[in-house]
Amino acid sequence: MVHSFRNSLLSLLLILAADLSAQQSITSLPVKGIAAASSKDWMISSSNFKAEVYRSADNKDIVLNNGLVQRSFRISPDFACFDYNNLSTSQQLIRAIKPEARLTINNKTYTVGGLTGQKENAYLVPGWLEDLKPNSNGFSFKSFKVTPISPYINWKNSTWASNTKQATGKQLTIRFESAENDLKDIAVFVHYELYDNLPLIVKWISIENNSHKTVVVGNVVNEILGIVEEESAVVGSPTEMKKQHGIYFETNYAYNNAMKYDLSDQTTHWKVDSSYTSQVNYYMGTPCLLEVYPEKVTAVELKPSEQFKSPRTHELLMDSYDRERRGLAIRKMYSIIAPWTTQNPIFMHLVSANDQQVIDAIDQCKATGYEALILSFGSHCNMEDSSDGNIAKWKKLADYAHSKGILIGSYSLFSSRRISDADDVIDPKTGKPGGAFFGNAPCYGSKWGLAYLASLKKFIAGTGFNIFENDGPYPGDVCASTTHPGHKDLNDSQWKQMELQKSLYRWCNENGVYVNAPDWYFLDGSHKIAIGYREVNFSLPREQQMILNRQNIYDGTWEKTPSMGWGFVPLTRYQGGGEEAVLEPLNEHLKEYDQLMFQYYSAGVQACYRGPRLYDTEKTRKVVSDMVSWYKKYRLILNSDIIHLRRADGRNWDGFMHVNPSLPQKAFISLFNPTKEKITRTIEIPLYYSGLKQNAMFREKGGAARSLPVTRDYSSRLTFTLEPESYTWFTVE
Repeated sequence: MVHSFRNSLLSLLLILAADLSAQQSITSLPVKGIAAASSKDWMISSSNFKAEVYRSADNKDIVLNNGLVQRSFRISPDFACFDYNNLSTSQQLIRAIKPEARLTINNKTYTVGGLTGQKENAYLVPGWLEDLKPNSNGFSFKSFKVTPISPYINWKNSTWASNTKQATGKQLTIRFESAENDLKDIAVFVHYELYDNLPLIVKWISIENNSHKTVVVGNVVNEILGIVEEESAVVGSPTEMKKQHGIYFETNYAYNNAMKYDLSDQTTHWKVDSSYTSQVNYYMGTPCLLEVYPEKVTAVELKPSEQFKSPRTHELLMDSYDRERRGLAIRKMYSIIAPWTTQNPIFMHLVSANDQQVIDAIDQCKATGYEALILSFGSHCNMEDSSDGNIAKWKKLADYAHSKGILIGSYSLFSSRRISDADDVIDPKTGKPGGAFFGNAPCYGSKWGLAYLASLKKFIAGTGFNIFENDGPYPGDVCASTTHPGHKDLNDSQWKQMELQKSLYRWCNENGVYVNAPDWYFLDGSHKIAIGYREVNFSLPREQQMILNRQNIYDGTWEKTPSMGWGFVPLTRYQGGGEEAVLEPLNEHLKEYDQLMFQYYSAGVQACYRGPRLYDTEKTRKVVSDMVSWYKKYRLILNSDIIHLRRADGRNWDGFMHVNPSLPQKAFISLFNPTKEKITRTIEIPLYYSGLKQNAMFREKGGAARSLPVTRDYSSRLTFTLEPESYTWFTVE
């Protein structure tokens, strides 16, 4: 009883101390009045939505607000989010207060912040906050600080990019401490970032071990939201019911080799809320409780003076069900918060057998306006060989490339290979090598894996390579080995391997090395991923490849910007196929070569032109050079937001367009006729995101302008004629 009283008294003193600290600090914040809905569309005019951290007039609340999103927190008797408002639509997302986070330390689970006692969980009236109590078992609010957002990655740009600025905004960091003796030297920090000009909040937590003992961090849930349900259904399981579409979640803990985030996500968990007893669903199965955590990370050792950082949860508020608008919001988020994804160098994929072929390819890149050369798979470059002789050899070639203004890099295989019983991932089911995504794969935490990582860094730093193309590691392979030096056992194997992989990409990014990666590591420094394709399709006839490529472009740019995906053009035989599948001899297939380049360049998507050369005759060189020069002339608009017009189907016209209200060319339209007949069509061109409102000047292939009215639905009716199996393009001013 005495022990219980002492703990209660200590908890009370901590709360009082937190209140005192908060009252002393909160008065330094400006006062925020009632939030008003924005009258501007941030996707067209997004320069005036500045992030700020405010206080309420009564000093009870801290408020994040940038004119697009507002998130409010009560600070006493503990820190709790009670308001999450989309200011563009006035949609309130919070229906119930939940802890700020939940974590396990030394096999015991604790909450972080939050308040209890809310009786009705379908909605939340702010006046109820006065009657709520702090959680009895957890970390309580101690203090906070507000700072400008610091770049997550100190990006060093070495190529052309459409955005060269790091994102700006405000960061709110809240410190939590526990009254338990065992945790008195453990501090938990909840971090919120609010960005300028985006309806985006990023949240993560960090744990500091300031004790003299190693602690084991188990499952860490860095976001918990009692969120308004998307629909009501009397009968229906959580998997059958819709999730909340008013908010989009994305973390930097994703893998699946899907080339698509929602299939790669490993952290977003929609659950039921048993405390929500007034919901319509008879079995209380509404998926209205959102938790974010990597479920296969269950025990990570945290040594004295070390810090654990959870995945970063990106929460983007949505104002529409429209697929194009939702995709535009996600793409704009990437362009702003991960500006390295707007880098888009023009590169060749060289298949080389000797050094002279590399020199010849560098010369051809220079002669045609290409900017980079990647030694493709099957080439004679081995980045795992970090011997002085190999580094000196490739440094000489890199120096030659750089003297011509050409970036150079190479491919390296990690997965889809077997190293040894000692170094491969161990299947937890069998205790033997195997069980990886591709059957066998090395473990990044093995002796070989750690040496592989060190060799790559040494090779890149020693040669001055500017590009790194990695094949693997693939989807979060776990490893049950207890002898690998880079992880302890199964419980931390995925986390440790992911950290090693992401650390390499961050290192590359911060040293000006462009990264083509096989999985969704964009938020940790990678630049490009495959746009999505089936490899054997490149053994099909060229005519089919052109249509399939345009389908890939159309399908692969809903959530990715054009610069985030790469396509493929087999100059020589790849995965089988006959003469009808390749472009060599290049001078005999100039029409197909020209159109393949146009449809990729006009989409803003770089393709891997894979082969031993870019041209074989002067006529071929001119075709390539002219196309590259044309692309560079319109590069800004061709790397702007993409709008999907009509998907290629081989039956009728197809096309896509780019829009950018801040450029002289407000839009750029690419149109294709895959049929064997001449066609004339009149189509609706959606111009809303171009910013044009009354009249639009259309120029076909840079020719004379014709004025077309912009109707009340922000579209213009365009009539065009296309010869059989041809293309055309329009600029819009």
